Amino acid sequence: METLQILVVDDEPGMLTGVQRALRSLRLVLAEVQTEVDFTVETAASGELALERIEAHRPDILLLDHKLPGISGLDVLERIAARKSDILTIMITAYASLETAVTAIKQGAYDFLAKPFTPGELKATVHKAASNLVHTRQARKLAQEKRRIRFDVISVLVHELKAPLAAVEGYLSILRDGIAGEDPALQHKMIARCGERMDGMRKLIVDMLDLTRIESGQKARTLSRVDVAEIARKVMDNCQAAAAGRGINLMLTGPEILAMTADAGEIEIVLNNLVTNAIKYNRDGGRVEILLNQTDCRVTLAVRDTGIGLTEEEAARLFQDFVRIKKTETRNIPGSGLGLSIVKKIAYLYEGNVDVESQPGQGSTFTVTLHNEPEVHHH
Repeated sequence: METLQILVVDDEPGMLTGVQRALRSLRLVLAEVQTEVDFTVETAASGELALERIEAHRPDILLLDHKLPGISGLDVLERIAARKSDILTIMITAYASLETAVTAIKQGAYDFLAKPFTPGELKATVHKAASNLVHTRQARKLAQEKRRIRFDVISVLVHELKAPLAAVEGYLSILRDGIAGEDPALQHKMIARCGERMDGMRKLIVDMLDLTRIESGQKARTLSRVDVAEIARKVMDNCQAAAAGRGINLMLTGPEILAMTADAGEIEIVLNNLVTNAIKYNRDGGRVEILLNQTDCRVTLAVRDTGIGLTEEEAARLFQDFVRIKKTETRNIPGSGLGLSIVKKIAYLYEGNVDVESQPGQGSTFTVTLHNEPEVHHH
């Protein structure tokens, strides 16, 4: 709900009362921006008094009579325009003088009303002005929000890349200056650490590119009939080494073939993110199970693990950009904090969603539900 303040400026007491009465109970529903607007109405009987009121408490919409006893309506309009405020002015002209209206519009008035006007005409003009004002403010807010998000993304990216770069520089300077001595095992270990850090940076950059391409709609999508079970087996093969290194058992449950209309790359990104997370946040000797299911118009991809789990509060924050749950168990686990955000955005492309069920210490199940267009058979 938004409340807009209207200031009515006219030297006729009957006009002030009539406008107040007509607008007092006016409420607008602006469906496009999902908001309701109501109004408070104040009055001023002269241009001088109007400027005082505007100085003390700036209205949103100004209903301004052209002919006033002291300074004219056009003078008031000129002074408001000089202040560059976003007050929308509706000029009231005593006669349908096109010349006055044109002058007013040139000086910054939004619209004009010719006396005599009906309550219906008044309400329609105020409706148009209020709608314009709310839309303009929403657009401005959105632009500021976009700038803020862009700044946040760049700040986080810089922060996330600085630490691994510093680590790689540190290892390289040790190797360059011979501080590590002639111990090949130590040298090899440092080179391996550099490689790990570089892999982390590459993953972050790829995730960022995936995210921006998906969000901007610039990621080229190739939709065809794909076998989700085959993609799941490929993801398992790719993750096998990481799982085996910690004694984690990978399992796949579901149909041998699961056909759906999709972009194979997107399905792979979803499963890859869920399976690598399930391995990363698991306990040694744990288990990761991929469960595939299909109904008439739905495909469900679930990944269940026996890992550290999440509280309800942590689960609620999980699908936002750059969110990583910081706690003792996750301190040394690398990640960009973008994987699940990407999974959610891909699910939306398929009119689907992603849910998590989790208990601390018990493990988590991430379930992605996707809409599946049934295959049309031609006889």
